[in-house]
Amino acid sequence: MQIRSLITDSSKGKGRRKLASAAVLAGALMLSVAPMASAAPTTSGGDIESITISEQKAESAVEYWTPERMKAAKNADSLVAGKSGSAAKVEAGKPAKVAGHKADAAAAKKAQTKGGKTRATQESPVSHIGKVFFTLGGSDYVCSGNSVVSANESTVSTAGHCLNEGPGSFATRWVFAPAYENGNAPYGTFAATELVAPTEWSNGGDITYDTGFAVVGTSGGSALSDAVGASGVAFNQARGQYYTAYGYPAASPFNGQTLQSCKGYASDDPFGQTQSQGIPCNMTGGSSGGPWFLGSGSDGYQNSVNSFGYSSVRDTMFGPYWGSVIQQAYQTAQN
Repeated sequence: MQIRSLITDSSKGKGRRKLASAAVLAGALMLSVAPMASAAPTTSGGDIESITISEQKAESAVEYWTPERMKAAKNADSLVAGKSGSAAKVEAGKPAKVAGHKADAAAAKKAQTKGGKTRATQESPVSHIGKVFFTLGGSDYVCSGNSVVSANESTVSTAGHCLNEGPGSFATRWVFAPAYENGNAPYGTFAATELVAPTEWSNGGDITYDTGFAVVGTSGGSALSDAVGASGVAFNQARGQYYTAYGYPAASPFNGQTLQSCKGYASDDPFGQTQSQGIPCNMTGGSSGGPWFLGSGSDGYQNSVNSFGYSSVRDTMFGPYWGSVIQQAYQTAQN
């Protein structure tokens, strides 16, 4: 999760910097399997790009992710290597919050299957936070994600690089496994039927906008938010707030099998190369896309995701500022 240097990239335009030798908090492993059939063409609306996934391919994704493949997926630092960051101020509208949604006990039972501290703290599983598995460029990856409140009751937040190459193709075989722990996915897996990202990421690879959303199908006949609950979301908030971040770090000293958390006040990018904020945290590869909540604990409003780190800024996790562009991406997914 380390960015060793910052290099001016004049081809990206004023205010852009290339993040050289970056390492993400995600994961990859080459597998000798046939790729899924191509997805439907992407659509773009203003600053947002999305891709629709057929029901057949969604079902195929659920079948593909066996416990063995989940365990084999590793973090892939290459996903954000050489990405650029925008120093331009992120567009922000009026502060907005959308309250969360509690799980429905009956739906949760139906979906269930058998089965400020710099140092990250191990946590018990949280029903709405989980692991994300996907295929991109012929490799299998693992990230983290969170169920967020939505009109469709089926939206997951994660990092942009956990569903799109930035710039480039969208992922295939994308699934969300809430409350994952030690190989057990108690609610099963929810496969994506649509992937959404800001065009700043999907077309430009701008790490400042490293957030994406997935719309998922049901598991055991239950909608995601009914089964596991859904966090509230907040946009255009004041900077420098106190956050609790969660994720499933897989690189040493972690193994990706348990949920971890970090807490602390956010500070601006010390190099001024992005509009992202950093909090004290030593989580490693695999935690990308894990949620940042305002305040303490996992019951607050989500306001960012785990994104990247600098080698010269030890034990610090950076996450994008959720302004109006990322808010628009959320609105596109949740409706």
